Parts: sequence; structure tokens; C-alpha cells
Amino acid sequence: MPSTSDTDLESDAGAGSEPTDPVARAIRAFRDGEPVLVHDADDREGETDIVYPAGSITAGAVAHLRNDAGGLVCVALGDRVAAALDLPFLDAVLDHPTAADHDLAYDSRSSFSLPINHRETFTGITDADRALTIGKLADVAARIDAGEAYDVDDFSREFRSPGHVHVLRAAGGLLDERRGHTELGVALARAAGLPPAAVVCEMLDDETGDARSVVDARAYARANGYVFVEGRDLVSGL
Repeated sequence: MPSTSDTDLESDAGAGSEPTDPVARAIRAFRDGEPVLVHDADDREGETDIVYPAGSITAGAVAHLRNDAGGLVCVALGDRVAAALDLPFLDAVLDHPTAADHDLAYDSRSSFSLPINHRETFTGITDADRALTIGKLADVAARIDAGEAYDVDDFSREFRSPGHVHVLRAAGGLLDERRGHTELGVALARAAGLPPAAVVCEMLDDETGDARSVVDARAYARANGYVFVEGRDLVSGL
């Protein structure tokens, strides 16, 4: 997938100034290690996720996702990285009747792979433990993306499963094949020149118990200085 260059970003609003196009702003924010709010589509999940570059996750960032988003903290990996680690789609390897038919209303399949912990974690669920697992996984993604030799045996020496960080495997064709937050996050990382690993977490509404509305998610982004971008704009702009 083609990346947006620094020249492209600067030409959107002039060198040294903040671009006005939400896609260019999202790319710049990601490149700077900042979170971006991504709404997939009204006719899909209809959810807004807070999305971070995996390599920028700290314990504070996990706390941010836990408190301000409230959904499931997951790491989306590019297909080539997942393949190198022999990470399956979970529904393909679960030997249980519940995995026979997902019957999803919004897509043909789930992106879930294995839940993992890094072997240096204790329980794996604390903010510090999850940040450690995510950071180590981001390092692995960067190494594989750079062409280093790293396989499932190396992976098993560093990580264990089951764990508390849910891994998502992006479609091989990325946005040409599927347009979930998994693919949107990985595509955004690629466009920012980062390894294909992104952390995604759904924004929930404490009062209704549903997904946070787009109106409220936009208001949250404005109040906190975050970029909000529609999935359709990422699909057309990346």
C-alpha cells in the first residue's frame, strides 16, 4: 500500500502547519506516536476505536484505553507478520461447536487470533504487563518487517498463550479485502512508515452500555485534541 510522504502532508496545509485533511492528520499523528479515533462505518460495526501505533504503547496508554475507551485492548498485526509467527485465525483452530459458525452481522469472519502474554509478565492483565506484551510484540513486528529472521519457535520462547492481549490478524489484501479496525489500523501504520502493528480498543458508552455514538466520539476527540477519521476516508485516502 502506498505511503503518504512528508511532502504530501506538508502540501495539504503548508510546510510546518497542521494539515486540514483528516487522513493526512491521522498519518501525522500516528507517525508522532499519538492515538487516532477511527470510526469504521455505520453499516459495519458502527464503532469508533481509539487506535495507537503499537510501538508507542506505555502503561499510561493502556490505562487511557481502559478508562476512556473501555472495550477490548487488541493488537492488530499485518498478515505477513502473523504468518511468520504461525498465528492462525482462532475460529479455524478451535475444536469446539461454538467455532463452527460465527454468524456475524457485520462481516464474514472474525480477525481474532491467539491471546498472548509476554513471558516476563506476571498475571499479564495489569497496565504495565499489557504494555510490556504489546511493546515486545511491536518489536517483533518491526524485526520481521525489516527482514530479520524470526519464526514461531522464537515467538514461543518469548510469548505464551493463552494470555491477556488479544492478537488480531489483518487480511492479506488489507483494505482491498476487508475494512475492519484491524485492517484500518495496520493500513494507517503502514502509511505512517511504521511496522504493521496497531493497538485498537472500542469506545463504549457508560450510560447506555452501547458503543459510543459518533457524535460523542467526535466531541471527545475535539475536547482532547485527537484526530477523528472515518474509515471510508482512510480507504480512499491511503
